[in-house]
Formats: sequence, C-alpha cells, structure tokens
Amino acid sequence: MNRSLSIRSNKGNSTSSPTPARKKGFSFASLRGSIQPELSRRLYQVIKSTNNLVSAHEAAGRERETIAKQLSEWGEQTGDDAVSDISDKVGVVLSELGAQEENYAHNLDEARGILKTIRNTEKSVQPSRDAKGKIADEIQKLKLKEPQSTRLVILEQELVRAEAENLVAEAQLTNITRKNLKEAYDTEFGAVIERAEKQIILAKHGRRLLDLLDDTAVTPGDTRRSYENGNAARQVLNDAEDDLKSYAEHSDGVDSVMGAGDDDMTGIGIAVGDNDARGGGGGQSTDAHAPAAPEAPYVSPTPTSSNDERT
Repeated sequence: MNRSLSIRSNKGNSTSSPTPARKKGFSFASLRGSIQPELSRRLYQVIKSTNNLVSAHEAAGRERETIAKQLSEWGEQTGDDAVSDISDKVGVVLSELGAQEENYAHNLDEARGILKTIRNTEKSVQPSRDAKGKIADEIQKLKLKEPQSTRLVILEQELVRAEAENLVAEAQLTNITRKNLKEAYDTEFGAVIERAEKQIILAKHGRRLLDLLDDTAVTPGDTRRSYENGNAARQVLNDAEDDLKSYAEHSDGVDSVMGAGDDDMTGIGIAVGDNDARGGGGGQSTDAHAPAAPEAPYVSPTPTSSNDERT
C-alpha cells in the first residue's frame, strides 16, 4: 500500500497537501473546441466529457484522503484507545481507496489519449472530403453553364486525383478507428476491473478492522475491558498491503488489440491513376497506365500537442 500503519505518523508533515488538481488554464487548444471539423466534432465531445469524468475521480480520490485524515484525528481526540486505534487504521484503508481512485483516473486519461488518435485522424480526413466535394460541385455547375468548356477535362482529372487521395485517407481512418477504439476501451475496462478488485480487497480488510472493535454495550458504572487488538490491527494492514502487492490483473481484454497486424495502421497499398476524361464520365474511372495519385498525408497517431488541454 506504500503507506505507514498510521495516518498520524505524517502529522508532523501537516503542511503537505494532497495531490493538487490539474489546472486547466487558458490555452489555444481550448479555442479549437468551437471550430472542430464536422467529422471530428462528436468524438471531440466524448473526449471532452471524459475529461470531466477524469477530474471527478481525481477529486473523489482527494476527498477520500481528506476524510481519512479527519477520521483519524477525530478518533484520537475521543480518548478511547480502541476507537482511536481502529479509526486510525480505517483511515489508512480509506486513504488507500483514495489512491486507487486517482490511479483509476490516470488510466481513464490514458484511454482518453488513445481516442485522441482517432479524432486527429478524423480532422485530417475532413479536408480531403471537402476538396472532393468542392471539385464535384464545380464540375456540375460548369456542365450547366458551359458544357463544352475545356476546363471540364482539367476538373475531371483533378476529381480523379481527389477521389484517390480521399480513398487512401478514408481507409486509413477506418483502420485507425477500429484499432484505437478497441485499445481505448480495453484499457478503460481493464482499469475498471483493477479498481473494483482492489476496492474489494481493501473493503474486506477494512471490515476485519471493524471486527476488532468491541461494541458490546456497557451499563453505567461498568469498566470496559482494555483494548488489546493493536497488534492484530497492524497485521490486518500488513495483510492488505501484501494482497495489493500480489494482485495480478486478470481482465478479459481483447488480445487482438495490439496484434501483429497492427504495425501498419493504414493497411493501404493503393495506386489510382488519372483518367484522360475524354469519356466525359465524371472522371471516376481509372487508367492502369496513368501516373499514381498522391497519397493522403499520414497523421501521427499521437495527440497533436502536449498542450492539448486534455480536450
């Protein structure tokens, strides 16, 4: 548990405070939220909402640690040796529960970062879609106004190139989306399992501590037996620490998430040629002898910036 057997052992260090919340200061990244491309707007909202969830779990972890300290201090001032010792040891368990909550928040943030890869790729595909649509619209307008215009041939060739570029980008997007969706939520569900099972471990040992507190009612004038479970309470905490150390995560994750075939996330080997457009078919057929169209720019699967404001 990486903690002492008593919350009070840190009283001399009372100036130290719990892990501070991450500050969300102003950044240019915060301005990008209002100008997200249509394609990435919905996933942007998912990532933004998950950011709020991460902050909530971080706050819950800090509150749990604060409560643990307050409980220990209250028990100490009761003057009851049994209540003082058990409340202090329960405080240790509560504090560790808080640490697990913060660890869970960290894992959620990691899964959230994986989703950003999909968002970044969606943002890179949007210009390709827009360019293809713009050229197609221009061709239709020109056909209505000047059906014999020589510019139609040029536009149709440009459309073939734009469609080829978009084809590569769309294939890249679907491959990255599937891979990273699985990886992100495999990470999150694994974190849920780890958090739940460690909480169970701690809760069971917390109940063992409570069993050491004699709550038999005494009548006025009777003297309660002296508290003799100090060593047993310390052993409970030692057992809890040993159980956490020996804990082995066994979530049923998807083994194929990081399979051998995932090195090339695009999975694309496409060469699409230009059409000479003399057939007037909108430029959508291809010629195997024409020069290959340029590939869409590859987007790094990592977030665009370290200042991505957890957006």
